[in-house]
Amino acid sequence: MESLKQEALNVISKMPETADIDDIMYRLYVIDKVRKGREAAQNGQFISIEELEKEIQTW
Repeated sequence: MESLKQEALNVISKMPETADIDDIMYRLYVIDKVRKGREAAQNGQFISIEELEKEIQTW
């Protein structure tokens, strides 16, 4: 897996020249959330679909 810095640089370099700071920040935000989600899943920090459905029904 490439480093976070390298992944960010790759993503930014592929963006159009017209990209503004909000576009860049959003892409970096998404990268961060996906990485954290993968790490959580690898560490067993997730709930099943059934548990999620029960949680939603109690709202």
